[in-house]
Amino acid sequence: MRRLLDRPYLLLVLTVLFWSGNMVAGRGLREAVPPFSLAAIRWSIALLLTLPFALPQLRRQWGTLRASWPALLLLGLAGICCYNAFAYLALSTTTATNAALLNAFIPICTVAISWVFLGKRLTGAEALGVFVSFFGVLLIVARGSPAVLASLSLNTGDLWMLLAVLFWALYTVGLAWRPADVDPMLALAAFIVCGLLALIPAAVVEHASGLEISFTPTSIAGMLYIGVFPSFLGYIFYNRGIALVGANKGALFLHLMPVFGTVLAAVFLGERPAWFHLAGIVMIFCGIFLNTRRRRS
Repeated sequence: MRRLLDRPYLLLVLTVLFWSGNMVAGRGLREAVPPFSLAAIRWSIALLLTLPFALPQLRRQWGTLRASWPALLLLGLAGICCYNAFAYLALSTTTATNAALLNAFIPICTVAISWVFLGKRLTGAEALGVFVSFFGVLLIVARGSPAVLASLSLNTGDLWMLLAVLFWALYTVGLAWRPADVDPMLALAAFIVCGLLALIPAAVVEHASGLEISFTPTSIAGMLYIGVFPSFLGYIFYNRGIALVGANKGALFLHLMPVFGTVLAAVFLGERPAWFHLAGIVMIFCGIFLNTRRRRS
């Protein structure tokens, strides 16, 4: 496990694979589980998995944890509560195509916020990598036709997705401010607790308004998947990857979502990739290479 945690690019690739499944599962559960309830259940499962690793560190690091509560609260609300709740709200009313397209703005938004708050600028090759990768996403989402992009229209769900994108970019950049001397599992547990403080009341209001959870074998399996892989493992891997390579490089790996979507559709649904899938995948990998290659001194 320690060897895996020292390979940031592999961690980020696995994270995006898990999160690609989360988009599919979230879309599939929209009729069975209301969005705030799904987010609250997801993170309750993740918290239960995190606590055995976090509690042994709590007594020794309580003072540092308490002194760092503003950063922990911000990160918990942005990355645990707002992004997930808004993304599930979006998936209940928008198409998977629109969600994938809007999600592709996360790296660009992250670069902008990182420049404003941290003063970090991209080199020419890194900036080129971001835009080449972004256009690769556009090519896949548009299915190789500009008319498809022109026909897309924004609805309420798309606005929720834009808010989710903004909060995820804030979370990614904000990881630079998390307390470095707090154990990563303890910090993740603190993020989750802060997020649940907002999600649980929202889920209670959602339930009081008449939105019920439908417990079936399929919905239970979906919630368990979301709680274990995209939440628990996904956030451990993403936080570690960002800590090792930085926000701008790490966020770019989110452009791999349509790549995994194409591969999963080919494997499980028997869909044959078209030319625009292959061209888009090549552009995405070229963009990531340009952004992550080591420069000679």
